[in-house]
Amino acid sequence: MSGARVLGIGARPGVRAADVLTLARSLPLEGCDRMALPFFRAEEPGLREAARVLALEVVVVDAASLRAVQPYCATRSVAAERATGFASVAEGCALAAAGIEAWLVMPRRDGRGVTGALACGRGRET
Repeated sequence: MSGARVLGIGARPGVRAADVLTLARSLPLEGCDRMALPFFRAEEPGLREAARVLALEVVVVDAASLRAVQPYCATRSVAAERATGFASVAEGCALAAAGIEAWLVMPRRDGRGVTGALACGRGRET
C-alpha cells in the first residue's frame, strides 16, 4: 500500500504565505498530509502559515536526510546549491519525508520565491 503524498518545499528567506499557497494549490494535493521543509527554513513564518491554512503536518528534514536523497532528485538548481549546499531542496524534502522507497509523483515546480514537489513512499522510516 502506498503512503500519503508529501509536499516538499524549497523557499527563499522571507517567502510569503500567499506565494506558497498559490504554488501549492496549483499542485495535485489530493492525499497529501504533510509539508516537508528543509532544516534551514523550518521556522519561516510564511511556510508555517501556509501549512496551517492547508491543514498539513509540518515535517522538518535534517541535513543528513536531505543529502542522502540528492542522487534521486530529478532536477538540480545551481542557484539553490550555491545558496544552501543542496541542488534539489523541494524534491529532496519530499523524498526524504515520504520514507521508504519514496518516488516523485511530481518533480519540482517553481513559484514566486518558492518551489514545490510531491513524493509518495511506503511510509515513514523510524
